[in-house]
Amino acid sequence: MKKKIALACTECGSRNYTKDVSDKIRTERLEIKKYCRYCKKHTVHRETK
Repeated sequence: MKKKIALACTECGSRNYTKDVSDKIRTERLEIKKYCRYCKKHTVHRETK
């Protein structure tokens, strides 16, 4: 079963991406470098709860 998580920009805090992940137990939050349309640049996006 897959679970949806939200990714938030670390600079402006906007939640502008969602991602499906498997139910594996992870100890760290997911971090992906993506484009933020509010900052208008590529920034690190971190998993939110």
